[in-house]
Amino acid sequence: MKLLGGRVPLGASALGLLIVCWFYIFPGGDRLPDHKHVTQQILQFGPRWGRNRSSCDSFRKLLQDCCDPPRLFSMTKANTALGENLWYDGEFFQSLTIDNSTRSLFPQDTPIKLPLKRCSVVGNGGILKNSRCGEQIDEADFVIRCNLPPLSREYTEDVGTKTQLVTVNPSIIDKRFQNLLWSRKPFVESVSIYKQSYVYLPAFSTKRGTDPSLRVYYTLKDFGSNQTVLFANPKFLRNVGKLWKSKGVHSKRLSTGLFMVSAALSLCEEVTIYGFWPFQMDLGGRHISHHYYDNTLPLSGVHAMPEEFLQLWLLHKSGVLQMQLDQCKKDVSSQKPH
Repeated sequence: MKLLGGRVPLGASALGLLIVCWFYIFPGGDRLPDHKHVTQQILQFGPRWGRNRSSCDSFRKLLQDCCDPPRLFSMTKANTALGENLWYDGEFFQSLTIDNSTRSLFPQDTPIKLPLKRCSVVGNGGILKNSRCGEQIDEADFVIRCNLPPLSREYTEDVGTKTQLVTVNPSIIDKRFQNLLWSRKPFVESVSIYKQSYVYLPAFSTKRGTDPSLRVYYTLKDFGSNQTVLFANPKFLRNVGKLWKSKGVHSKRLSTGLFMVSAALSLCEEVTIYGFWPFQMDLGGRHISHHYYDNTLPLSGVHAMPEEFLQLWLLHKSGVLQMQLDQCKKDVSSQKPH
């Protein structure tokens, strides 16, 4: 192909940009870990585990240097200036100018009292079903749950009831509550099970997610709810994404669970995670549902759950966090923190 004047045709330029973006998001080929190989490694490692203070401190420093979670975990007046051009972390070339009405929704500073001591981060994986981990989960000082999971009596023994922070994806507001345009009361009733918790929303990740997220704030305020709404800071989410990409997690977007584990590893002294298992069979080879409450599968091509799991498993092996994959002991009072 002859290039006139040494210039690349517009179509070729666009194609080249597309290819560069594709390899930026999806570098490499097939990276799905094999379930049997992963299970074999876990069983060989065995139940032994001990917290490694040096490794915890090193990883906490890594998170502090890249992402500064204590300051940037949520939007505050202290970290967001009036008139600031805030870039969305989930979309290219989209931003929002922070005006008075938006900034007034932010607390002056993070309301979470730091440092937190023991934290449970609860994923929604089917491996939690029949785990009898509820009591152990609730023993933590701070419990983080993802995407409005059910906590009704049928699940209590496995997942507990205690909640200090629960995340809400704007897609849930759309699908389950019609973007809060006329399903406000059912939404308020659904979040009441989390009691006096923080409701954490990625309001500034995508442009279409902003208005539904802001409606959550106004809805809970109008109904006199005792929850406190926090909006995720896109700077924090963007930098956490870059960190895990540098470690081999290549996806369009990290899962909510990995974002929350990343925050907890900086904000908490001790972290135990539950329900993080991306495979269709448990360690004993028994088929399990995708979630502990249903078998609804996620959209394909968005998250890289097996890759995320391998990174979390490496942190478990190095003593940075504890990953609970087996059934929990009923008598958790005999378990002492490492």
